[in-house]
Order: sequence, then C-alpha cells, then structure tokens
Amino acid sequence: MSKSKAKTPPGAVDHKVVASNKKARHDYLIEDTFEAGMVLQGTEVKSLRLGRASLVDGFVDIDGGEAWLHGVHIPEYAQGTWTNHAARRKRKLLLNRVEIDKIERKTSEKGFTVIPLSIYFVKGRAKVEIGLAKGKKTWDKRQSIASREADREKQVEVGRRLKGMRD
Repeated sequence: MSKSKAKTPPGAVDHKVVASNKKARHDYLIEDTFEAGMVLQGTEVKSLRLGRASLVDGFVDIDGGEAWLHGVHIPEYAQGTWTNHAARRKRKLLLNRVEIDKIERKTSEKGFTVIPLSIYFVKGRAKVEIGLAKGKKTWDKRQSIASREADREKQVEVGRRLKGMRD
C-alpha cells in the first residue's frame, strides 16, 4: 500500500496570520485589496514567526515608483545581536508595476489612502495585505454597526425558529 499525504486542494492557500489590523475595517471603507511581498531582514522574519507585529499606525507610501510600508512595528528579535533591525523602519513592498500605478492614481484622488490590513505567511514567505481605503465618517460607522447588529438579530431569530422555539 502506498501512503498518500494530505494535500491542500488547488486554489486553496495556507495562511499563517501574524497580525491583523481589526480597526482598519471599522475606520475605513476598503475599496480594493492587494497582496504584496516585503523586503525584510533576517531578524524581522524571526520576530514575525514568533507572531509579534503591530499594524496600528501603518500606512503605505508610493515614492519614486516604489511602494514603501511605514509605521509598522516589528519588535526586535530577542536573541538578535548587534545586527538586529530597527523596529519601525520603512520596508519596501514588492508589487507589480500595474498595481503600483493603480494605487498611485487612486491615492492622488482626495480622501484615499493605503493601509496594511494583515501580515501573514504563505508557503514560508511573509506577505502583507494592503487595502485601498477611504475614511469613514462617524455616521458611516454607526450605520455599519447597526446593520451588523440587525444581521445578528436576524440570525438568532432564524436559529430560534429552526429549533421550534417561539417568542
């Protein structure tokens, strides 16, 4: 008999999420998302593998036809030596020219910005998901919270009816 390893189905990607920016989807309306590679130093990768990163103050800037990730905090690696990295240095993002041009066109419009949504590993490579975002107003936030609560109440009611429970 031959042993077969369990393989992931084609099209399915194995993600190991390191950090996610939960507040971004609350504060911004995400119009488009992109997956970008990052140029990292060795100690940064080791720190990310330990699950240590913060995207709270992060943003993406297009400078000289290249995308740069600013303000993302990847703490120093504890076992690192004098070759350790700076925690908040700017990091180059690896994107296609078409994607960079699209991002640059959109950010030149009023109200658009590019923010990091999550950092994760795909097949051993660190990736960052960035989103082309527009800031939400306060009433937009209240409206999205109200619609989320209404959906939740609807799901609870459907569940109650399926179980045969009445009001």
